Amino acid sequence: MGLPAAQAWTVASYVLKQRLRGRERYPLVLMLEPVLRCNLACAGCGKIQYPPHVLRRALTVEQCLAAVEECGAPVVSIPGGEPLLYPHIGELVHELTSRNKYVYLCTNAIRLKQKLEEGVFEPSKRLSFSVHMDGLRAEHDLSVCRDGVYDIAVDAIGEALRRGFRVTTNTTLFNTAEPMRVRDFFDAMMDLGVEGMMVSPGYSYDAAPDQDSFLEREKTVELFSAIMEGKPKRWRFNQSPLFLQFLMGKRDYECTPWGNPLYTIFGWQRPCYLLQDGYAATFSELMDDTQWEQYGRSSGNPSCQDCMVHCGYEPSAVHATFSSWRGLRDSAVATVTGRL
Repeated sequence: MGLPAAQAWTVASYVLKQRLRGRERYPLVLMLEPVLRCNLACAGCGKIQYPPHVLRRALTVEQCLAAVEECGAPVVSIPGGEPLLYPHIGELVHELTSRNKYVYLCTNAIRLKQKLEEGVFEPSKRLSFSVHMDGLRAEHDLSVCRDGVYDIAVDAIGEALRRGFRVTTNTTLFNTAEPMRVRDFFDAMMDLGVEGMMVSPGYSYDAAPDQDSFLEREKTVELFSAIMEGKPKRWRFNQSPLFLQFLMGKRDYECTPWGNPLYTIFGWQRPCYLLQDGYAATFSELMDDTQWEQYGRSSGNPSCQDCMVHCGYEPSAVHATFSSWRGLRDSAVATVTGRL
């Protein structure tokens, strides 16, 4: 798996501490959105469908850091929107890494090369650029609804790697994905030299312009089985191997909606990054007052029935890894052998 040993140890130690303290619910990754606006309008995205006056708003660095301290998760993911549009992104990243947080800056990379040339960021073992890549050139440019973005992203990835930065990719797959093309894409990302890849099925946002391309649960399992079966050992994923096995239908988990809490200009989003059922003013209010039993597949909530997205199920897989010797063994075997 494409995860540095120091980061893996930090996360493992954190999880074990939570379990020794008897905590049933704890965050694994804070998803921090300082800004919602974006310089793309992807057809499958439901995150930027806000009026202009909302998209112009942004969190202050102080608000971001307060949320990070309140949450306490060891990893901070900065999605959006496009975080490179946030005017204080360099300061925010510096403050987070200086607080020993591992940071994944999720970007479409359109502005990445410019920011690198301006010296906005410094290489750090705690910072990784997580570049949005939804496939090879044709598939990616179609997904983001703009020609040429794939080539821009590839160029920016190369520049970041040359400058000594950690680079990963994040990929969302829909029902238009062709398994062999996805496998070729994974090969291409490994050839670029990225540290690891993150992959997930898309979530069916009601606000997304394209409502025809989302995967149903059965189709998700069929697609990921075709992609991952007999995968080359050279493919590196910065994800739990048990989560990948879940996507292939080899394991069954219930969602952990509190595992990747989201903080935005509106506050702490209930219940998760994907569903917008109101907001809490504080992290403790989110954890203590949210009716968690109303979410997840077993709840019967229609919005949760086809969801297999990483932000809800990656924490479930991590929990399974450390909840038994068998889970730890299975994860270790998959990591060492590269077999799923």
